[in-house]
Amino acid sequence: MTRCVAFLRGINLGKRRLPMTELKRHFEDMGFADVATFIASGNVVFTTSARDLAKLETKIESHLAKALGYAVDTFLRREDEVAAVLTAKPFTDGVPKNGSIYVFFLKEPLPAVQAKALCACATPTDQFCVIGRELYWRREGGVADADIWTTPSVRALKLPTMTMRNITSLQKLAVKFGMTV
Repeated sequence: MTRCVAFLRGINLGKRRLPMTELKRHFEDMGFADVATFIASGNVVFTTSARDLAKLETKIESHLAKALGYAVDTFLRREDEVAAVLTAKPFTDGVPKNGSIYVFFLKEPLPAVQAKALCACATPTDQFCVIGRELYWRREGGVADADIWTTPSVRALKLPTMTMRNITSLQKLAVKFGMTV
């Protein structure tokens, strides 16, 4: 059995308010074991015997779309992959004092040309680093104040669908579930 984390995109935004007990039940209905949710933002920890995570993502997305009536993009990572995210050192300056590092989970690695172009969009308050299927964003200041995502240079990149988590939340998830980091 492999322990995985499902990072769900937009599960509790706007009028979509799904109780985590219901989300847990959906994962149990799909046959997963040891299911637990972490904060009400679409993080589900579970164990599975499945080996192919891409097929598993599709299965989860299909089940949730049918059950909830809307698409829920799903990004799966094995426990060791979550640990690798947390031990990565994407920025030499570390976490800014008045900001944070955010991790975007992608289904596939960004093509090298696209990753390089995104990193070139850095500003004094925003830096990017792409490692595998994760995009790291070092943000000085608040997320609500960030306008980097609406700049012509970033919009022109047509980045794929992804979901974002604060590095602090990921650290707390790892501690709560005893993930070796």
